[in-house]
Amino acid sequence: MPSNQHAVIFGAGNVGRGFLGQLFSESGYEVTFVDVDEPLIAALNDRRAYTIRLVDNDGTEEVSISPVQAYHSSQSEAIAAALARASLAATAVGVRALPHIAPLVAGGIALRAGGEAGAYPPNLNIIICENMQHAAATFQRMVTHLLPSSAQGYAEEHIGFVDTVIARMVPPPTPEMRQQDRSLIAVEPYKHLPVDRYGFSGPIPEIVGMEANDNIGAYVELKLYMHNCGHAMLAYLGALRGHTYGYEALEDPAIRPLLEAALAESKAGLVAAHGMEPAALQELISDILRRFGNRALGDTVFRLGRDPLRKLGPEDRLVGAARLVERAGVTPAALSWGIAAATCFDDEGDPLAVKLQQRIAAEGLDRVLADVSSIAPHEPLAALVRERAAKLRQGSWP
Repeated sequence: MPSNQHAVIFGAGNVGRGFLGQLFSESGYEVTFVDVDEPLIAALNDRRAYTIRLVDNDGTEEVSISPVQAYHSSQSEAIAAALARASLAATAVGVRALPHIAPLVAGGIALRAGGEAGAYPPNLNIIICENMQHAAATFQRMVTHLLPSSAQGYAEEHIGFVDTVIARMVPPPTPEMRQQDRSLIAVEPYKHLPVDRYGFSGPIPEIVGMEANDNIGAYVELKLYMHNCGHAMLAYLGALRGHTYGYEALEDPAIRPLLEAALAESKAGLVAAHGMEPAALQELISDILRRFGNRALGDTVFRLGRDPLRKLGPEDRLVGAARLVERAGVTPAALSWGIAAATCFDDEGDPLAVKLQQRIAAEGLDRVLADVSSIAPHEPLAALVRERAAKLRQGSWP
């Protein structure tokens, strides 16, 4: 296990604090967080530790994570120094925030490149924990563009940008939890981190729960078209049925069959595309459904469904799964119900859901599907979604 090794995590939220911090700390790393939440930063620095509450239907366990410290993202010099002495880093800030942290990462790499030989660890590997395809390559381009020419050769040889798949469920802390302890976070016990073997520079570090994989692209699709797809089905169908929590939607006899049918369609697509074992995928589906039923986690339909404009993207969890299924020669009959339900998501607490409904009202469903999801009006998938959306808006279910 590493001794006195350092890791930097950009983002002290659900994934950064609720997952990566635990794995890195349990692997022997001192963890530095970078965030913009000043009360959270103060709490982390005051205790040099924080608590993770592992919750499931069988009970609760609290785990203390230490030693940790935190910097505000405005502390660029301190962040560069932390990156210079680190051998491991990660981003968990959300796709839209990546351009804002790229200069901070570039600053740390430039400092390393200008140091004397042996002054810093030989390699820095950055695990990119963002919910997008090709996230590591995208972020690497952002950072490389900002590096001085004198540091680019160093970065190519000594800095790794690593794709991964995050599947631990971590809902936002409740107001009661924040009042009790600003740094407290509740998570499910699931602890598995598949990563791209070929993204690392130098030896792959030994991290608790981390598994280096030869085909991370298949894992990305597996997670997106099983786990994320299932959550989207629960969210959008559950919202229409008036549910607050994902587990309530899971228990709804009108929703459960559609969810299971959608996952069966995704399974057929993954088997055809990647040669995955059907029996292993069925075991995964059973485990996903069990985890979705975690009442203690309190995961809301709103959290699972927010930002429908992104989640209706052509390669995202619902439409991407439907396209995978179509390529396998299967009709996405159940998945199209999920897509249709997403077009009905109108929670006023989500500005992007409101924007989606405004666009549908002004432009029509066909035009929005074509623009947002790349589903042309003449396609069979468009016909299925139109039919199902009309029924759902009238309160009719299959």
